[in-house]
Amino acid sequence: MVKFLLIFFLISLVLRFVLPVLMRWLVVGFLKKQTRRYGQQVGANPFEAPRPEPTRNHATSAGQVHVDYVPPKAQAKPARHFEGGEYVDFEEVK
Repeated sequence: MVKFLLIFFLISLVLRFVLPVLMRWLVVGFLKKQTRRYGQQVGANPFEAPRPEPTRNHATSAGQVHVDYVPPKAQAKPARHFEGGEYVDFEEVK
């Protein structure tokens, strides 16, 4: 009986004091890792200040538009014409 109470007391102490600290440490580590992955994918850390806009070397007056990159146009696929299907008569069965 004493052995059971001692084991129960030790398990309750671990659950009450050690487990929350351990879980907090694991969750914080997981969130930091996910933040790094997100930053690598997007190219920025969401917790950093935003990067300043790059300065342009040429002066543009109001109303003018400057395009640095134009993506190549994809070749249009030929449209397939649907000829229709065969008519099937429907008959309800009771």
